[in-house]
Amino acid sequence: MDSDPSATQMLHVIAQVKADYARFPQGQSYDLYAENVYFKDPMNEFRGVAQYQRMIGFMEQWFRNIDLELHTVEQPSAGTFITRWTLHFTAPTPWAPRISIPGWSELQLNRAGLICSHVDHWNCSRWAVLRQLFGGHQPSG
Repeated sequence: MDSDPSATQMLHVIAQVKADYARFPQGQSYDLYAENVYFKDPMNEFRGVAQYQRMIGFMEQWFRNIDLELHTVEQPSAGTFITRWTLHFTAPTPWAPRISIPGWSELQLNRAGLICSHVDHWNCSRWAVLRQLFGGHQPSG
């Protein structure tokens, strides 16, 4: 298809995203994202790489010991790839519970090879995450 990014572009972006996950939230490759990237997760929905940077900055400022554990990367079509992951962090409360959120992301590239859509899905409810904050069990992913 004429509008798909090249295989080389896709491989480059996937390699960079893997590296970003390994050091998350520090040193993210924001240049991989289109200026008007669409982002959605169970807590946020917006457009723009600047807003995406602010969201990551918020996480970096407030959460401790963040670990974005990458499990797999799949490429179901030429312009799309899916990452399966578990996000772990220590909540900023006096009792400092360890929170784990299993999920997956669907990332789409535009013709220029930039991420134009990044949609995160959690394999648990927001309620299950909140229960972890108050001593509940961690969701399985």
